[in-house]
Amino acid sequence: MSDTIIARCEAKGLRMTGQRRTIAQVLQQSEDHPDVEELYSRASEVDSGISIATVYRTVKLFEEAGILERLEFGDGRARYEDAERDHHDHLIDMQSGEVIEFVDPEIEALQEKIAAKLGYKLKGHRLELYGVPLDQD
Repeated sequence: MSDTIIARCEAKGLRMTGQRRTIAQVLQQSEDHPDVEELYSRASEVDSGISIATVYRTVKLFEEAGILERLEFGDGRARYEDAERDHHDHLIDMQSGEVIEFVDPEIEALQEKIAAKLGYKLKGHRLELYGVPLDQD
């Protein structure tokens, strides 16, 4: 990732109010996949004047501008991450809801091979695995 979320918003000509900057900074610092309510909670710790409606509008604006990527893991909550993060896949723990990021070169190569076999050059993909922890006897 070459720039911050704020810098990419400015480069796209988005008007960056103080509250938008706070939300962008919270997103930049997130190491997880927060939903709007989590973003609101974190942003309001920095600026108590931020409303949840402002967070919803800002997330929608950032998503439409290609700054954020919307993720849905089947739990009814839209989560967000920086659209320019390095490529990774997700493993979702169906018991706890934890989202684990991973990269596996074998999976990446296999996806390229399958696309080529079907006559395509792969330009992108999203892989989500859903599982439960193995019993630890």
